[in-house]
Amino acid sequence: MHRCAPVTQAISFIKMHGLGNDFVVLDARAAPLPAMTPQVARGLGDRRTGIGFDQLVLLEPSETHAFRMRIFNADGSEAGACGNAARAVALLHGEPAVIETGGGPIALEPHEGGAQVDMGAPRFDWDAIPLAYAMDSSAMPVGWTEGECSLDNPMAVNVGNPHAVFFVDDADAVPLETIGPVIEHDPLFPERVNVNVASLAGPDHLRLRVWERGAGLTRACGTGACATAVAAIRRGLVHSPVRVTLPGGDLEIEWAPGGTILMRGPAAESYRGTFDWDDYSARAQV
Repeated sequence: MHRCAPVTQAISFIKMHGLGNDFVVLDARAAPLPAMTPQVARGLGDRRTGIGFDQLVLLEPSETHAFRMRIFNADGSEAGACGNAARAVALLHGEPAVIETGGGPIALEPHEGGAQVDMGAPRFDWDAIPLAYAMDSSAMPVGWTEGECSLDNPMAVNVGNPHAVFFVDDADAVPLETIGPVIEHDPLFPERVNVNVASLAGPDHLRLRVWERGAGLTRACGTGACATAVAAIRRGLVHSPVRVTLPGGDLEIEWAPGGTILMRGPAAESYRGTFDWDDYSARAQV
């Protein structure tokens, strides 16, 4: 008796990274994929039993722009924007384009080994971050303590994602792995928040570490670099353009008040492969 093998759906993916912030890119611009769910995204993002990533990037058709980019964090939550992923997608697309994201349209311009991305204008109003109630977002009168670490008076900036930026003497000395999740999940931030700790390294140079909402500590965060550079310029700590040094490397951020944010930096493709969608959709139902 012959037995029929179950029908499976092999899905192609591209593994990419920007300064070590890694992504799985699924390209559904030409042919649709099954609907992405938080459960499937979590399964794919697991570094032991899935492919593993900080963010999953889903490319889809757009009625208003060249295409649409959706971002899912490793915990399955959806983000509005991702600067490092935008550079990777620019490299993959291979030509200038204005694309749709959950945080608003952004402009991509690939160049050798990376890209420039116009991330749009930053937002500072408390309800645009968003915060749970009205306050001055440029020097928030709040603070957090975890163990012997205290962080206070951050600036809040939305650059497609909400960010809280703290300026400290030594960004490397902050136990971000413990205080980061406390701030991320504080009720003050109804959509959670990315936590940035930065120290001044020169008149146009910042050192930065980021606890990313939904992903944890990452080697680089493009929107975090943008938010931190903007906050430092607004406070008069640095002048534009700003070199932002993250654990994974450097980004250059250019911004003037009233304008949009330009981010420049590298991106790279790591490898390509396929996975069986049914493996992860079935796992999600267990």
